[in-house]
Amino acid sequence: MKNNIIKYINIICFIAVGMVIYSCKKDPSSKNQGNVVTDTGKTTGTISDTATLRGSAVTSNAFPNFGFAVLYGTMSTNAAYVATVKREANYVTFGNELKNGSIVQNDGSFNYTTADALYTICANNGLQVFGHNLCWYSQQNATYLNGLISGLNKQVGTPTNLMQYGDFEGGSGSDFTGWTNIVGGTAVGSFAAVTDDNDGGSRAMQATVTTPGANAYDMQSIGTAFTVTPNKTYKVTASIKSAAAGTVRLVMQNTVYQQDDLTTTPGWATYTWNVTITEASPILRFNFPAAGVYVIDNVTVTDPNSGTIIPPTPAQVATVIDTALHKFVTTTVTHYKGKVKAWDVVNEPMSDGTGALRDASNYTIPAANVGNQFLWSQYLGRNYALKAFLYAKAADPNALLFINEYNLEYNFKLDSLIAYVGQLQAQGAKIDGIGTQMHINLQTSQASIDNAFIKLARTGLLVRVSELDIAVNSSKSPTFVPDANTLASQAAMYKYVVQSYIKNVPAAQRFGITVWGVTDNESWLNSPSAPDFPLLFDKNMGKKPAYTSFILGLKGL
Repeated sequence: MKNNIIKYINIICFIAVGMVIYSCKKDPSSKNQGNVVTDTGKTTGTISDTATLRGSAVTSNAFPNFGFAVLYGTMSTNAAYVATVKREANYVTFGNELKNGSIVQNDGSFNYTTADALYTICANNGLQVFGHNLCWYSQQNATYLNGLISGLNKQVGTPTNLMQYGDFEGGSGSDFTGWTNIVGGTAVGSFAAVTDDNDGGSRAMQATVTTPGANAYDMQSIGTAFTVTPNKTYKVTASIKSAAAGTVRLVMQNTVYQQDDLTTTPGWATYTWNVTITEASPILRFNFPAAGVYVIDNVTVTDPNSGTIIPPTPAQVATVIDTALHKFVTTTVTHYKGKVKAWDVVNEPMSDGTGALRDASNYTIPAANVGNQFLWSQYLGRNYALKAFLYAKAADPNALLFINEYNLEYNFKLDSLIAYVGQLQAQGAKIDGIGTQMHINLQTSQASIDNAFIKLARTGLLVRVSELDIAVNSSKSPTFVPDANTLASQAAMYKYVVQSYIKNVPAAQRFGITVWGVTDNESWLNSPSAPDFPLLFDKNMGKKPAYTSFILGLKGL
C-alpha cells in the first residue's frame, strides 16, 4: 500500500537463514523494445505487435480483469499515457484519490472533487474502477479523527485568567487600573467608564472613535504584561458591544507583534482569538482603526488546557470513532454506487513480524505520521474490520468486497489473514475476495508464491493480485541501472507469477491481476536515492521484456 506520489512507503526487511521478508506500506502506440519481437504464430517466446495485456488474458481464458494503478495527475495531463492504459487494461485502481486522507477534510466534510474527475476520465475511456480503499491505518485524516477523541475531553474547573484587570472595575472616572489609554496621531476620540457592564460588575470601558487615526494604534488601550509559556496557544476572549458594525484590532505585543481584527456587530457579543504567543511576557492591546462606539468588558487570556481534564471512557471513544468509520464507508460507497463495483474494504489489517492483528500493542505510529496514520483497531478492537464490511454491504449489497494485504508470500501473515477472514465471515461479514499485493523482488521464493495462491484458493473466495510489482534494485544503490540479465530475470519472475496464478487458482476464483503503476518512473519504489524499475513499461512507455513475458505467461508459453 502506498502513499502520496504513488503510495505511502514503509519497508520492513527481516533476514533470517537466507529468507528475506519484503514488506511495503503503502498507499498511443509504443515501440517494442528489449526482447520483444514479432509473433510468428509459434511457441517461440515471442508475441504479436498487436497483443495487449487485457486482450491476451481474455483470449487465453486466463482471467477476466487486468488493471493498473493510476493517479489523477498523470491521467489528466498525459494523453499518451491514458491511451496506453486504455489499450492494455479494463480495470484501474486509484493510487490515492479514494483514500480517507484524500477525501476527509479537517472539519470532517468530504471532498470527492479529484476522485470524481479521475473517475470521469476512466469511465470516458471504458475503464472500470476498483475502489481502494475504505478502511486502512495509513493515509487517513488522523488530525480530524484524533480531534474527535480530544473533543470528548471534559475540563473540570475554570481555567485561570492570566489577564489582570480585564473586568475594568478598578480605577475611577475614565481611568482604568492596569490600562493605559492613548488618543494620538490624527485620531479623534475618547475613553470613558460606563455602567453597561457584561460581567456582573459595575464598570466597563467605552471607546468612542470620532475620527480614526492614520494608524490603527493612534487610538489604543494598552493592558498590563502577563506571563505565559512561549510558543503555546492561548485563548483570548473579550465581550464587546458596538453601536454599529465596526472593527476592533486585538494586538499581542511586547517585542513581537501579532494581531487579529474583530468585526463587531451591534449588541454584546463575545469574541475569541486563539493565538500562539511567541514571547514570555506579552501585552494585550486594543487598537481602534474604525469609527464607532465600542464598549469592552470581561477580557480573559487562558490556557485552554489548564485545569483538570477528564478523558472520555473507552466506550465513548469507540462510539465516536465507529460513527466516523460508518460515515466514511457509507458515504463513499453510496457516492459511487453502481459505478465502482468492487472495493478493498479493509486494507493491511495484519502486523509485520507476527501476523497478529495490527494494533497499538505491536505497532507504534511514527511521530512524523501522527497526522495521517490511525489505528482503527485501537478503539474498535478486532471487530473494526467486521464493522467496515457490514457498512459497505449495507451501502451497496451488489458490490464485490475484498480484504487486501501484503507479504502473503510468507506463512506468518498468510495463515493469520486467512484465519481472520474466517472469523469475520463467521460473524456475518460479506467478504467476496482476498487481494494479495505481491510487492516482490528477484529473490522472492517461487515456492512461496505457489504456496500463497494455493492457500488463498482453498478459501473458496475470489483471489486478486492487487498491487503487483517486482523490484530489481535490492541493494538500494543510488546509481543502479538494470542490465539485460536483470531485466530478463524480472521478466521471468513476472511470467512465473502469472503462470502460478493460473495454475493454482481455479478459473472461477480468478478476479484478475493489477500492476501497481504503468511506467517505472511513477512507481512508489522509484526514488532519486534508490532508483528502481519494477513495472512493465519504461519511463517512455516502451514495453520492457517483462511485458513480453507477462503475455507469454498468459498464453502458457
